[in-house]
Parts: sequence; structure tokens; C-alpha cells
Amino acid sequence: MSSSPAPEGPWLVAGLGNPGPEYAGNRHNIGFMVADLLAGRIGGRFKSHKSRAQVVEGRIGGQRVVLAKPMTYMNLSGGPVTALRDFYKVPVERIIAVHDELDIDYATLRLKKGGGDNGHNGLKSITKSLGPDYLRVRCGIGRPPGRMEVAAFVLKDFSAAERKELEWFVDRAADAVESLIEDGLERAQSTYNS
Repeated sequence: MSSSPAPEGPWLVAGLGNPGPEYAGNRHNIGFMVADLLAGRIGGRFKSHKSRAQVVEGRIGGQRVVLAKPMTYMNLSGGPVTALRDFYKVPVERIIAVHDELDIDYATLRLKKGGGDNGHNGLKSITKSLGPDYLRVRCGIGRPPGRMEVAAFVLKDFSAAERKELEWFVDRAADAVESLIEDGLERAQSTYNS
């Protein structure tokens, strides 16, 4: 009799952002927006977890998934993500960070595994804790106009023009997360990295 392989643990989807109503509509909070939409799709509500994150447990495509929003502010995201990894016993290849990305045009997605943090404080914090080999759903927000500081740009709400596409963009990013879980990285990339 062959012994069946041990279960691989759930997926952990960490939508990155800053807690509090004053940040809710910021470009930096697109990860939270995607996590909220996914929670709605699986019929769950976020609850506080001892890891300093809000979590929802559910299923996507038959796989166990933990959706998380770290509540520590962006630059300390690694603490809650690491605590959740340990609590739920999630292998690093099943961790997905959903985040804003300056070097990609607005409303464009790029899915990848590993890589640098590109100056993103949330990724910097997670990589310091986990190493770089987790999956990323990079949600393009474009570069700041003129001489605007990056820090000011990411903490501003989306512009009126951007908001016209925001719902579609968040929806597509949530689809990309589901595809990563259900279809794997290569198939998801061929669909969403266009």
C-alpha cells in the first residue's frame, strides 16, 4: 500500500495596505481592496486574528485559502504574514502577496514568483521575514506625475479618471489570484500578464 502524500497546507493570500479609514481609498491599499472582494466572493467576513491581521478562511477552486489583511501598517507587513504562515503551516510557494506596483502602468497586472521589492516597503518587510520566493500579484498604479514624491503619490486616493476603471481592475486582480490558486503560475501568467 502506498502512503498518500501529506496535505500541503492552505494558501495564504495577503492583500497589502494600511489600516484605518483615512487610507482606505489610497493607491497603496489596492491589496486590501482585492482581499475584500475575494472575501465577498467566498462569502466570508474578516475577523481579527492574534497575528495582527484580519483573516477570512474559505475555499477557492476546492483549495483551502486564508485571506489576510495585515493591520500593522505597510512597512511592518512581514510580521503578520510570518505569524500567519506559522499558524496555518503554509509553505512559502503557497503565499501570495497582492500589492501596488509603481513600475507598471495603471490597471495592468503582472504575476510573478520571487524577485526584489522594488522599493516597496510591504514587500521589503515580507522578504526580510520569508525570503523572496513567494508569489506576487503586482497591481500597476503607474509613476507619480511631475515631481510628486512617491510616498505622497501612493498615499493619495485614485484619481477620478482612475476610479472609472478601479472596480474592473480590482475584479481582474481578484480573478488573477483565483487563477494562481486553481491553474498555477504559468497558466495564470499567460492569461493576466498580457
